[in-house]
Amino acid sequence: MTVLKTSLRNFLAHKGRMALSAVAVLLSVGFVCGTLVFTDTVNATFDKLFATTSADVTVKPKDAGNGNNNDGAPPVTLPAATVEKIAAEPGVRNVFGVAASTSVTLVDPKTNKNIGPTSGAPTIASNWTVTPNAALKLTSGQAPKGPGQALLDADTANKAHLGIGDEVKVMSAFGTFTQKITGIATFQTTNPGAAMVFLDTPTAQRELLGKSGVFTSVDAYGDGSRTNDQLKSQAVAGLGGGYQVQTKAEAAAENKSSVGSFLNVLKDSMLGFAGIAVLVGIFLIVNTFSMLVAQRTREIGLMRAIGASRRQVNRSVLIEAVLLGVLGSALGVAGGIGIAMGLMQLMNGMGMHLDTSELTVKWSTPAVGGAVGILVTIVSAYLPARRAAKISPMAALRDAGSSQTTGKSTALRSVIGLVLTGAGAASLVAAGAAKAAATGSMFLAVGVLLTLIGFIVIGPLLAAGVVRVLGAVTLRPFGPIGRMAQRNALRNPRRTGATAAALMIGLALVSGLSVVGSSMVASASEQIDKSVGADFIISNDSGAFTPDAVKAVKSTQGLGHVTEYKAVPVTLSLADGKKAKQTLTATDPTYADDLRVPVVSGRVKDAYTTGGMTVGEAFAKDHGLKLGDTVGVAFPGGRTTDLKIAAVTSKDTTFEQGSMFVGLDTARKYVPSDLLPQDVMLFATAADHKNAQPAYDALKASVRDFPQVQVRNQADYKKLLQDQLGQLLNLVYGLVGLAIIVAVLGVVNTLALSVVERTREIGLMRAIGLSRRQLRRMIRLESVVIALFGAVIGLGLGMGWGTAAQKLLALQGLGTLAIPWSTIATVFVGAAVVGLLAALAPAFRASRMNVLGAIATD
Repeated sequence: MTVLKTSLRNFLAHKGRMALSAVAVLLSVGFVCGTLVFTDTVNATFDKLFATTSADVTVKPKDAGNGNNNDGAPPVTLPAATVEKIAAEPGVRNVFGVAASTSVTLVDPKTNKNIGPTSGAPTIASNWTVTPNAALKLTSGQAPKGPGQALLDADTANKAHLGIGDEVKVMSAFGTFTQKITGIATFQTTNPGAAMVFLDTPTAQRELLGKSGVFTSVDAYGDGSRTNDQLKSQAVAGLGGGYQVQTKAEAAAENKSSVGSFLNVLKDSMLGFAGIAVLVGIFLIVNTFSMLVAQRTREIGLMRAIGASRRQVNRSVLIEAVLLGVLGSALGVAGGIGIAMGLMQLMNGMGMHLDTSELTVKWSTPAVGGAVGILVTIVSAYLPARRAAKISPMAALRDAGSSQTTGKSTALRSVIGLVLTGAGAASLVAAGAAKAAATGSMFLAVGVLLTLIGFIVIGPLLAAGVVRVLGAVTLRPFGPIGRMAQRNALRNPRRTGATAAALMIGLALVSGLSVVGSSMVASASEQIDKSVGADFIISNDSGAFTPDAVKAVKSTQGLGHVTEYKAVPVTLSLADGKKAKQTLTATDPTYADDLRVPVVSGRVKDAYTTGGMTVGEAFAKDHGLKLGDTVGVAFPGGRTTDLKIAAVTSKDTTFEQGSMFVGLDTARKYVPSDLLPQDVMLFATAADHKNAQPAYDALKASVRDFPQVQVRNQADYKKLLQDQLGQLLNLVYGLVGLAIIVAVLGVVNTLALSVVERTREIGLMRAIGLSRRQLRRMIRLESVVIALFGAVIGLGLGMGWGTAAQKLLALQGLGTLAIPWSTIATVFVGAAVVGLLAALAPAFRASRMNVLGAIATD
């Protein structure tokens, strides 16, 4: 009990010094809990959506896949007679045929703009049916009853400022048609972000599926006399083969799995960055307790002199750590709920509608958060606690604040750090030299881990040298004040190394990712210049091109040629007796000029002139194939043929790696016209290569009525790649910023405690003439040089990581190393600014000290 009282008294006596450490725990725990609450809420919300909207039994075609035809393939359908067969089964109350497609684009005719979601969610068009558990409910107007009428979901209508009586243009895989909005429906559960438009059943079948009397699925509801499993068994027995039949639970589980895979990736990524913040927070807490123990040397010595045992002293410090962990964790759990609500609002801004009233906080979330916060503080305080327990009673006679480090321990630490760093560097070199991606990735992970730990361990050794160099370069203009700032940074290399290490981790990640990102963009740009011969690349946001869009492109004046690009699913019969489901890329012969694909043997052009095909290098190696071999190909519709391998394409390319090419004429010969997929890409060249701008302008004008169609020249395509990667990196930088914030708090805390530790020294300097302004400058310069030290080792380490990762990416065709020197320089200067800002509060406090009071401090 005495130990507890002493710990509580010390904790409250130093609550100001503990505050920043508590903030570090708060941020770390908050990010962990926020991630868990957010993903649990989204999972629970979607579980509720799937559980309440799934039919008792759902019937789909066996090869329905994911239910869309974004790959250009015709929709897989069921005959309308299926509805009647299921309705005739005993125990079935209601049956509804569904005619739906996700390969559609909604356009506002007044503005000719796409009004579908921009968050990656689909636009879904379907026939309107009133099922017992419909996801939407008609809230105004009336349901579509015939051609030309449509019902729109309320969220899309509000976003596009459309209402009853307005028109909406629907672009499907089978053409474009305009409908008048006759009703608005509101989601009864969560809107997953999709845009929904509903038509009457005959119109949906004709315009979305291309034929009458078919459905994409059938939903059946029982009357309660039979279980869902019994209804499923009846359906399977009555329908025979060729169908996929699911119960309500199975359909909900499948939908949940598709959403859960994305959420799990998001969850793991966010928890990974939270882990980085936790690691950085450990350095802050270690520094805090180390300095507090050093400042309480006399106090601890007196405790030992009056009978306190080593165990009691150790326990006293650890109890303070537990108190810090409990307080920080409690605040972190509350902060995590706030973070989760912020993430939900962010998702709402992207089109999803998550209700914060349905926030899901499982008991495991605060348990995990509390465990993280308390364990982090206990682990961080363990070494300072051991150090405190070793203080002898005679230390009470020494000056408070002394911190002794033996030369033996420093030398041993340096040796261990150098060994770890050397082993890590060797692993990074091995990763760069690896011939297989799996082996290289393993070496890269080991190298990153070992070099990180090694640099942390040898931080004090590096501080002694690097800070001197930085001080000579950056602090010399400040004269004696600069020299004193440098000496203060060098006074305790272990403390300086630990403070800088926290900043080092965040900056190493930033520089490493910058190198990888810049290298990927540079490699892709080089590949475009080297491989792409087409002047224009035309893509479609909704997946497949409509026939009228293809016609508009082909009718453009000033084009030399237009290449169609289709994805044809096939089954290959190989010489080794195996069968493999693959996708053949069926194109016009001009594609061999539009994209110059490197080959191991043969020529891609020969696949078009001889009616053969190409295979990728890896596929050929796996199945023992070579130039001239024949492969059996089963096309959609059941027709089969043998195709001769005309070329084996190289794996050393960024584009079309592993693709199998076949002539479009071959695909048309063996695939029935109603099963032939539509184009998913188009390529075009200008008739006048030297002046392609007029053709570029004409092509953009030709597709103006198709807002889902994007025309890009090579410069546009390079910018697209750069922008997409830039958005991803900015997101990652934002998450890494959490660790950097914690690191900045560490600098502030170290300086604040250092000011307290040097109270008498500061008073003496002020007494002999150091002005307040000079004192503030000295502390600011000390902070800047520590921050720059962290930046130098962090940026250097990160560039090493990034270079090794780029060598590994070269196996995927990304062979250009690009160091983003402007980014590196910006981060380096930013580190100096961070150091300056971190010192403002400690410097101000130091300058406000009473001189006589400071000198009299014991």
